[in-house]
Formats: sequence, structure tokens, C-alpha cells
Amino acid sequence: MDVRRITINIAGRVYPLNVPAAEEETLRKVGKQIENMIKDFEQNFDVRDKQDALAMCALKLGTNAEVVSLNYEKNINSTNERLVKINQTLNEIGK
Repeated sequence: MDVRRITINIAGRVYPLNVPAAEEETLRKVGKQIENMIKDFEQNFDVRDKQDALAMCALKLGTNAEVVSLNYEKNINSTNERLVKINQTLNEIGK
């Protein structure tokens, strides 16, 4: 496994990380998104404290993750219901 040493700058702090090469681009992208979110919170909500901006980022990202999880669960349940109906129909045809 190819591991790379990268640094991510978030809220004025540098975080050195050892990451699998396959994850490097994703981590850099997420770091940039967090930086952009911080700037957005600072500009649009008069947030001056980096910790408050980070807390708001965490809340927003957590909310987004929960929405994705709930949608995924709904899709799985919907798919399972359709498969049950298809299975019932096939069983009736096969009789």
C-alpha cells in the first residue's frame, strides 16, 4: 500500500497526515471544502472565532451525512419492497 505524507490546513492550523495514496485527493478536497465553509460562515454569519466556525462546519457536515444515510436507508427499503413484490409475482407465475 502506497502511503503519502501530506499536510492539510484547516482554520489556520496545519495537520500532517499519512494517508493511502488513493485517499489523498479526497482528503485534500474535503480540507478545501471545510476551509470554504469556514470562510462562508465567517462572512455570512459574522463568526469571528475559528472554533465556532468549525463547530458550525461539523454540524452542517453531520447533518448532511445523516440526510444521506436516511435517504440511503429509504432507498434500500423501497428496493427490498419491490424485490419482494417481484418475487411474489414470479412465484405466482411459476405455479
